[in-house]
Amino acid sequence: MAHRPGQKEESKAKILRSASRGFRSRGFGASGVDGLAKDAAVTSGAFYAHFKSKADAFREAVVEGLAELKDAVETMRAQRGARWHKEFIDFYLGDRRTCELADSCTLQSLSGEVARADDDTRAAFETELRGIIDAVAGGLEGTPKAKREEAISLLALLVGSVTLARAVKDPAMSTDIATAVRKAALGLHART
Repeated sequence: MAHRPGQKEESKAKILRSASRGFRSRGFGASGVDGLAKDAAVTSGAFYAHFKSKADAFREAVVEGLAELKDAVETMRAQRGARWHKEFIDFYLGDRRTCELADSCTLQSLSGEVARADDDTRAAFETELRGIIDAVAGGLEGTPKAKREEAISLLALLVGSVTLARAVKDPAMSTDIATAVRKAALGLHART
């Protein structure tokens, strides 16, 4: 049966989007191929037509999610100018902290999973993380070394705080974490 042009790519993108949501909400270990396929409304055979394994789908989901974060940083920098830094912090500690886990930031939701993944996945993650660090550093002032250090510190503060804020049951404590880290993140920028 003939497929229309681009249909295979669209099908793979649909499965990958759905798998990404599944990995972020349930983790790698709790996401089986049958469940990932069901979430995407395809058969397991269709899943395997696009991915050799669950690990391959996970790797692609991680890479795509981190590429989206890098693009978002670059877009925010271009659109917000000098205000981008504060608005990025507010967005990350607001929307990224409170949205459904399936819609959360890949950096925050899947870093722990990547730490347990195979070397290829960890290498792909590292490559994409370096790009995100460069994108954040590109919007900061100072020497190249100082900008890189601030970018790494900022990302670690934001990702760590959202992880903690999502883990607690009490919404007030979640807000306290976000408030304290917002102050620290803005102070970090002010010091450099």
